[in-house]
Amino acid sequence: MNRFYIFLIRAGLGAFFAVLLSRIFYPHANPAYMAGLGIFLVGMAYVLEAIRKSKSNETNTPQKK
Repeated sequence: MNRFYIFLIRAGLGAFFAVLLSRIFYPHANPAYMAGLGIFLVGMAYVLEAIRKSKSNETNTPQKK
């Protein structure tokens, strides 16, 4: 899968979970609030991916003697 398809999947799931979470915890939420929550969820997915990749790069680099 290329990066664009991964973004589409994350954006779709972010929108779905933003609507679901806001309807459960705050039923009368403004649509702008839901959009902001979706953007936050997708952004956090990318932040956590970057952290995971940086940690795996640290463990895979050879140690200098």
